[in-house]
Amino acid sequence: MPLSVPPDSTLGPLSPTDPQRMFRRWWKRLPPARQDRVATLAPLLSVLLFLAAIITAFWYLRNEEHERELESVKRDTEIAQQQIRLRLIENQEQLVRMAREVVTRAIDQDEFLGQAVSFARERPEVVSLAWIGADQTVRQRHLSPNHPGELLRLAEPPPLPNFVGPLVPTATALQAGGEPAWAFAAARDLRQPVYSRPFEGTGALMVFQVHVPLIDRSAFAGTLVAEYAVESLLRYFVPPEVTRRHAISLIDGTDRVLASSVSREPGSSGQRNSFVQEVALAPSGNGLVVRGEGWRTSIGLIGNTLFWMVVALSALTVWMLLGTWRHMHRRSQMQTALISETNFRRAMENSMLTGMRAMDIEGRISYVNPAFCAMTGFAEHELIGRRPPFPYWPPDRTEENTRLLQQELQGRSPAGGVEIRIMRKEGSMFDARMYVSPLIDARGHQSGWMTSMTNITEAKRIRDQLSASHERFTTVLEGLEAAVSVLSVAQGDLLFANRSYRLWFGADSQGHTLLAGSAENLSVLREADESVDSFGGLPAREITEAAGDAREVFIEPMQKWFDVRARYVQWTDGRLAQMLIATDITSRRHAEEQAAHQAEKAQVTSRLVTMGEMASSVAHELNQPLTAITNYCNGMVSRVKNDAIEKPDLIAALEKTARQAQRAGQIIHRIRAFVKRSEPQRQPARARDIVEDAVELAGIEVRRRNVHIRTYVAQRLPELRVDPILIEQVLLNLLKNAAEAIDNAQLPPSRRHIELRVVPRYAQDEGGVIEFSVTDNGPGVKDEAMARLYEAFFSTKADGLGIGLSLCRSIIESHRGRIRAENLYNGTVVSGCRFAFTLPVELPPTVIEGATEAAAAAVNRTAPAVPASSLTENA
Repeated sequence: MPLSVPPDSTLGPLSPTDPQRMFRRWWKRLPPARQDRVATLAPLLSVLLFLAAIITAFWYLRNEEHERELESVKRDTEIAQQQIRLRLIENQEQLVRMAREVVTRAIDQDEFLGQAVSFARERPEVVSLAWIGADQTVRQRHLSPNHPGELLRLAEPPPLPNFVGPLVPTATALQAGGEPAWAFAAARDLRQPVYSRPFEGTGALMVFQVHVPLIDRSAFAGTLVAEYAVESLLRYFVPPEVTRRHAISLIDGTDRVLASSVSREPGSSGQRNSFVQEVALAPSGNGLVVRGEGWRTSIGLIGNTLFWMVVALSALTVWMLLGTWRHMHRRSQMQTALISETNFRRAMENSMLTGMRAMDIEGRISYVNPAFCAMTGFAEHELIGRRPPFPYWPPDRTEENTRLLQQELQGRSPAGGVEIRIMRKEGSMFDARMYVSPLIDARGHQSGWMTSMTNITEAKRIRDQLSASHERFTTVLEGLEAAVSVLSVAQGDLLFANRSYRLWFGADSQGHTLLAGSAENLSVLREADESVDSFGGLPAREITEAAGDAREVFIEPMQKWFDVRARYVQWTDGRLAQMLIATDITSRRHAEEQAAHQAEKAQVTSRLVTMGEMASSVAHELNQPLTAITNYCNGMVSRVKNDAIEKPDLIAALEKTARQAQRAGQIIHRIRAFVKRSEPQRQPARARDIVEDAVELAGIEVRRRNVHIRTYVAQRLPELRVDPILIEQVLLNLLKNAAEAIDNAQLPPSRRHIELRVVPRYAQDEGGVIEFSVTDNGPGVKDEAMARLYEAFFSTKADGLGIGLSLCRSIIESHRGRIRAENLYNGTVVSGCRFAFTLPVELPPTVIEGATEAAAAAVNRTAPAVPASSLTENA
């Protein structure tokens, strides 16, 4: 039966270009047979698109599974290679250390054997460890108990040729002594650790060797040879979770499998679709490759499942098409009968939340919709035909409801509706609002009244809660000690002000302007012309959700400090407004100023305490020039009395006396400048001058303790903007602590020195900085005391006050720098301590690179070889 579209009398006039109208015209022009074919083609096209989508999804999932498995194999292979590489590097570093001890004769053959036993016991992958001399004789060796059947293959090696050019295992070399002989010659010529290629050891065990050369005063003295079992490297150092997921194997340069985590390779069983990843095994560089392999097993299952799913869905679609064609004829017959009734019921039945009630002129109920019945709880037959009083009227409100009904029947109901109380059938009550309009029939005569009723119980409850919430909110704001004000940005009117604001600033907007900073801040946002809305295109939501602005403001007329927090809000009428919350922080500011004053006093006190501790050393330092002056003066008096002095000799003696007096004056001047109380003053200063002054002051103390100071100051450092006296105080404190640590540890003279370094560097979190570091060879700082070093009144010394490092940290942080401490280790033994602090500067990259290279060169040299211009030693 052809598919037809019935006319819709409710549709209004359509424009000539309306797509719906054009489709209807095209559809009506088609013959019934063509309409049926078109109606069939649409579902068929949907089925084809569905099949295409399923095939595309299958192809995409297959490729995604392939990529995911390949990435998993690659990741596990790299993990296995990394674990083995780290183990080889760790062993190589241990062998290099042992080689260094052998060369320096720190150990003999028996001690070497003991270290070899410990080395092999802790490393199951080691087959043997041997000490081979330059003449290829075995000085000492140890066979690991983990591999009892494996012997060292260099016991009686043949003479080895000297290799020239690239060292590769040629046929001649391999015939002369095999892989061990080639590795021995390579280590001898290259003077660095060399790994052999894997070869077959005793008992068909695949092994390879590492030869660490022994260099004694630039002469080749033999090698340390460690032999590794390839299978043990794979067994012990590849994580079990990796071998459970994929097959991991070690292969050589000829693609021969030396060791594998599975008994047979996955590819050997005939399985396809495997994923292989190979990574070279560093640092050996001997042809060993780590191979990881995975394979797929679910491709057939996935393919069959999707295929039958597509078949089932296609069959279901065909069945649904047949059912649709079957019901098409029945639907067209029912559509005509429903159109007339649908047009009448549409306006009322669509409003499911609003109750509709129709009454005739006499007040008799003629119609109620389901929503009205659901609100009141009465069925339709219980309400149709009823006269007042209605059953949903509360008994105690009958007179009031009768009066309202008379107003409704007389047409005098208010346009905004009336609020009444409704009783449900089970007796519960709810509030409702009713709107009344006349009901006009087809001839234009009024046949009754149509009433719509809405349940406003929840809305009324929310309104009451909002009113109570507003009252509570206003009470809270009025009770705050902080001033809260809201100002309209456009008009500049004060929209809200709490009690604290009115108490401090009155009821006008002048106080808000003072707290905001200036009137210009708000005038920029105000309307220049009230008739033009300049905020029309601005995202008000973004402005109101932006983070607030917090700052401190001083109100001069009131002599008060306020912590002001400002942000923009959208007022209740939609206007953009600025809200300020100002808290009185005058007492806090006074406390901060007093704390800063106390910190300044503590700094001066710390310097006085330091000079008091150094009083005996200062007296001894001044005693030398004063004694020299006395001797010179007595000598000159004696020779003048005896007329035994010439004028040149007298002048020379007077000059020496003047120099000694000048020296004493400089010492006193430096001490007075250091302990003088003054306000912190930041000024341009050179790092070298600060270091020289601090070392000059600290030299008095360190000389008394027989400690040396070595200083290194990088060249071309930019100027610092600091208080030089405060930075000198930090350096003096660190130098004095280092000297005390060395002296208390009773170190030998060779270790009684302090290293002071000043170098530039660039830190990602700090930017360009100049780093001052003080390093000593003392016993270091205990771990439990490291976390409390900068705590006030905490000291590791029995007679310490515990304020030195606390003040140092305060001084450095006041200069926007950082200070840190760390222990230095020689293996697991603490060999000293290093205190370092940084001061920020602007550093060009060329200065950082040049200073870093110079500092690295200075570290690699010995102390006497460092130029005097950059590294000086003060006794």
